[in-house]
Formats: sequence, structure tokens, C-alpha cells
Amino acid sequence: MHDLLIHSCRTLTFDEDGRPAVLAEQNIIVDGQRISAIQPVSEGPVDAREVVDARGMLATPGFINTHAHAPMVIFRGLAEDVSIERWFNEFMWPLESNLQEEDVYWGMLLALVEMIESGVTTVADHYFFMDQAANAVTEAGTRAALGWAVFGDRGYDALAETADFVARWQGQADGRITTWMAPHAPYTCDDDFLRATVEHAKRLGVGIHIHAAEEMGQTRASLEKRGLTPIQVLEETGVLEVTTLIAHGCGLLPEDIELLARYRDHVGIAHAPKTYLKLGMGLTPILPLRAVGIPVGLATDGAVSNNTLDILESLRLMAMLQKHEARNPEVLTIPEALDMAFHGSAQALGMADRLGKLAPGYLADIILIDQSGTHCQPLHSATASLVYNNRAGDVQTVIVDGNVLMHDRRLLTLDKAEIMANVNRNMDRLSQRVPGRRIQVYNP
Repeated sequence: MHDLLIHSCRTLTFDEDGRPAVLAEQNIIVDGQRISAIQPVSEGPVDAREVVDARGMLATPGFINTHAHAPMVIFRGLAEDVSIERWFNEFMWPLESNLQEEDVYWGMLLALVEMIESGVTTVADHYFFMDQAANAVTEAGTRAALGWAVFGDRGYDALAETADFVARWQGQADGRITTWMAPHAPYTCDDDFLRATVEHAKRLGVGIHIHAAEEMGQTRASLEKRGLTPIQVLEETGVLEVTTLIAHGCGLLPEDIELLARYRDHVGIAHAPKTYLKLGMGLTPILPLRAVGIPVGLATDGAVSNNTLDILESLRLMAMLQKHEARNPEVLTIPEALDMAFHGSAQALGMADRLGKLAPGYLADIILIDQSGTHCQPLHSATASLVYNNRAGDVQTVIVDGNVLMHDRRLLTLDKAEIMANVNRNMDRLSQRVPGRRIQVYNP
């Protein structure tokens, strides 16, 4: 008797060269937290304690959001049509001075609802009051790689507190929560602070999640001030010696990519294209990074620079923007885009041995997607539809660790109405921008 049977689905698989294929009439068998077998329905009936009827559905690995500030959904819509400098100094960092611990809890829950409903099963999150975020993840049943963001001017005691969070939550929620050290960026954390972060990461056996070379202006400013790019600063301070997740990298120079290639076995880049469009930041140079084997994962970033946590929207934008930038529609093909969304994102988080693939032994993080809508018909190509047609609302069922979190669009672990009510009751307080009050200054 198996724990879970996902019956009669189509499955998205990848061959050894990363080429995708869709197999019809498959059973996915789950025992405990992992997939134990995938086999044709024709092999005969399977006994299981729980059965999900997946006829007509496309089963894929759960999506991995490699960089977000998920609780930031509480500020959605409050920083529109402004430059990146104004976005930080006049809007985001003043607004975040209103944050209280419970705001992060309710904001994280709201974000998790949105991500579950769009098929995200794992998020790498970088924010404040992260004990509250971890509590929310525990309740939701999702997977998360959490880092407590810290600025250098908060001092070494604050850094130590974030390290305590790392130790406290690493491996919790039945292993669904992993933790990272999370210094904000090289321009908000000096070299000694970054070196101290590295020492904590090595002591705790974890990685570092950090913003770096977010846009070319930051890179130019770093070169002017100290003759080093932000990526060279990460190397000099030892950050690249440990597993590192770099958010954005829109300001990477060719020499940065050459440098990062030496660390490609444990350093990845998170790419959040909608944020870059909205803030006019330029784009991560995905093609040169992938050409030298540096993992690039898909991300949404926060909802104040993206407005949604819809990972399918990010997937579509990522593929089309690389074609546009290259003036070549033959680059970043559908197989490459899907490889980034699943395997590449798992690589960027250092989890490629257990996430991003439907195969025996992998964690049972599985989503079922409906491709029967008019916007997908006629369905000549399920993979083309997944990249270019499917919407968040097409995600019907979400499973994490073998547990069903959403079935036929009905949430099973979270009360959406209660969560929205608790977020909305604090809107007036959260939307205030008090002159002269902000948590940090953007001055790269």
C-alpha cells in the first residue's frame, strides 16, 4: 500500500541532455516525502491510501522561486512608476520602517497563498523577522530557503542574531525549511561585515543569499569608488567560497562572468525579469552565464517591484526578453527555458539532487496543470503551452513532500479569507511614509 497515487496524468520529463518530453497516461507513486515510481497506467492498478485523479492534467515538478521578498506583498501597489533610487529612498525603505513582526507573518501567508495558487512549491526568501516567515511556511506546508536580511550598519550583534535564526530553523518543518545567511548587498555591507558573514556561514554549514550587481549603475559606482566590481568584492571577502545565491546580476561585466565560472559548482544567479522591466534595470546576461555553466534560476522578486508572484509570468518574460535583447528569436528555446525553470532553479539553490525533476528518489513536489482552456487550444505542444500560454489559474493541484496543499484550486492548509482580512486591517499603518524615517539609504 503506497501513500499517494497521482493517477493517469501526462508527465513532463527530461532526458540526459535536458530535452523535455511529455509522456501520456502515467501513474506517479509517492511514498513518504519522495517519488517512488513513475510508470504507465497500462502496468496495472496501484493501491494507495490517497488517490489524486489527474486525468487530462500535466504533471510537472513544482516551480522554484529563487529570489523573493515574499512578505513584501503587504506593500503591493505603493511604489509605482519611479526610478530605482526613488523606489528605495522615497518608497520602499520608508514603508518598511512601519514593519512589525506580525506583518511579516500575515504577509508571508498571503504570499504563500499566491505562490501555491501559481504552482510555486519552493521559495528562496530574503526578508526581515524571518521567524514569522518560517512559522508561516510551516503552516502552509510549502518548502522554503529562508534568509534574514541584514544591513551592515545594523552591526555585528544583528548579524549574529540572523545567524541564530539560521541555526534555529535549519532543517525544520520536516526538512522543508533550509536557511541562509542573508547580508543585503556589497553596497550596504562593508568588507569586514561580509567576511564576518562568511565565517558564520562556514560555521553553520550554510550558504549566503545576497544582492549583487543588481544593475549597471551599481557596478560603475563600485568601480569608481574602489576599482572593483561588486562580484570582485564578493570574491575578495570570501563570499564565493561558500554556496552563494546572487540576486539579479543585471550589472555583470564579461570579467565578472569569467570570475563566476570558477565557482559554478556552488554559485547561482536568480533572474527576476518583471522587476527589471518595471525599474528599468537592464537584464541578467543569461546566455553568457549559461554558456560557461553558471546556474541561472527563475524568480519573481518582491511584489512591490513585480506586482505579482506569478512565476509563469516570469517564465514567459524571461524567454521573450532574451530573444528581444539578442534580436534573435532562436535563442533561449522552450527546452532551455524549461530547464532553467526546473533544473536550473534547483541548481541555483544547491538542491538539484532532490528538486526540479519528476523521477524516483526526488522529493514529491509536484503540480498538476490544466491545459484544456481555450488559451491553450489546440494543444499541438504541451511544452510550448507551458512556457507561452498557461496561466497561474491553470494550476489545479499542488503537492509538497507528498502532501496535497491545493486540490482542484481549493486550498487545504491555509484560510485565504482570514489571511486577507488580517493583512487588510493594517493597510493604513503600513502605507504611511513618514518624512525622514527609513530603514536604509540607497547610495551605491
